[in-house]
Amino acid sequence: MSNVRVRFAPSPTGPLHIGGVRTALYNYLFAKKNGGKFILRIEDTDQKRYVAEAEEYIIKSLEWFGFSPEEGPGLGGDFGPYRQSERKDIYGQYVTELIEKGHAYYCFDTSEELTNWRLENEAQKIYGVKYNHATRMNMRNSISLSKEESEKLIKEGNNVTVRLKIPTGRTIDFTDVVRGDVSFNSDELDDKIILKGDGMPTYHLANIVDDHLMEITHVIRGEEWLPSTGHHVLMYEMFGWTAPSFSHLPLILKPVGSGKLSKRDGAKFGFPVFPLEWFDKEEDKTYQGFKEDGYLPEAVTNFISLLGWNPGTDEEMFTLEELVAAFDPTRIVKSGAKFDVDKARWFNQQYIIAKPNTELADLLMPMAKEKGYDVSEDFMIKFADLMKERAEVIPDFFTAGGFFFEMPVDIDEKMAKKKYKLENRPHFDALIASMEGMQQFTSSALESVVKSYIADNELSFGAIMPILRIGACGTMKGPDLFETMELLGQDEVLSRMKASIEKFTALKNAQNG
Repeated sequence: MSNVRVRFAPSPTGPLHIGGVRTALYNYLFAKKNGGKFILRIEDTDQKRYVAEAEEYIIKSLEWFGFSPEEGPGLGGDFGPYRQSERKDIYGQYVTELIEKGHAYYCFDTSEELTNWRLENEAQKIYGVKYNHATRMNMRNSISLSKEESEKLIKEGNNVTVRLKIPTGRTIDFTDVVRGDVSFNSDELDDKIILKGDGMPTYHLANIVDDHLMEITHVIRGEEWLPSTGHHVLMYEMFGWTAPSFSHLPLILKPVGSGKLSKRDGAKFGFPVFPLEWFDKEEDKTYQGFKEDGYLPEAVTNFISLLGWNPGTDEEMFTLEELVAAFDPTRIVKSGAKFDVDKARWFNQQYIIAKPNTELADLLMPMAKEKGYDVSEDFMIKFADLMKERAEVIPDFFTAGGFFFEMPVDIDEKMAKKKYKLENRPHFDALIASMEGMQQFTSSALESVVKSYIADNELSFGAIMPILRIGACGTMKGPDLFETMELLGQDEVLSRMKASIEKFTALKNAQNG
């Protein structure tokens, strides 16, 4: 496939939703698979909902994932500008062309008039009324009004919009890569506004014009745009242009119940739906991102790639390069995919386990410093190795392995009371003395000392090992005890064990009354 050009065209009205990330990913994969270009275009024609920080957020999110556009704002390219607000002067000639061809017309209805019109219809139990071939002659526009009155209103320039004039009695057909053959009856379509009163184009016009001028060959976008594609196909025909190939992606659904996944669902169920942290000024609320929650970008990429697409095999683990090689848009499914946060965490854990310990240490070291832990790089590398199979997200290293940095204040007293026997105190004192005399405080040497003592004194592992673990770590949970002790170091282990045995003895005496 030659000269493939695809675009990701988000609106900067807020943070980039994970569904938008998936759209960007599929466009990126398709472009790379076919040796084409992946373009970022910012569709900021909706100035009322424009959020200044959103564009930077979108760009940073794509950078975090590694979906690098080859053209776009700040990147240059032969088809710019890549912000629609900077292309405003381009659209006027195309609006004029449609009007002159009889495919569009001026409208003078105010927002208040349109609202009252809809309310009047609803009062007569006429719902979902459309501004179209059946109603346009009853409205204030250049078709229903005289030429002189229309020209006067156009000159005054108040509330002047332009609508597409949808022809009647037409069947509009196109083939969607995901949906198959799709048909629209033109009599059921509304005359959509293509130029707003502020002179800015709507999505419907700007999208078509820009895709044509930027030579976009394939449009891969969310299914929410499928109902409008009938209008878009008609507009390509009206201009005499060749329409691109269309692929409309299924929704990402709530984990529980029905409907599209929203930021409210993330807040409700405690998981992110945005790639990066986002502060919502209107709500005065911060929404966590996948990055801040401790997900690796490659894991999230792998996870979302399978929300609506399957490779045709049972394989689940894919690097970005492997996704490029495997991606086939004909394997995108029609039905929505439920967002399963447990699966997302599973993917993240697999990537944590596979990640080199040195790279994990680089991620963990700044977090350790923030917590006030002063440790060496070598310590952090060994810590990462011991804890990586116990971490689903990066913060788990510290929540599950905080005892590597300081003895927990809250120890597992319930288990300590259950397992600690006063009559075993001499054995623990002897073991501590043995550890104190060790020249090489390694995991293998520790294991030999402890297990030999247990055997020589005909003790059970259950009488000794749990107390050693709680004494050193404060908890029964953790990686191999002897490897943990080695990393903690001889002085720290001895200090903890001596203090713990005194505490366990006091707890047991108090328990016995």
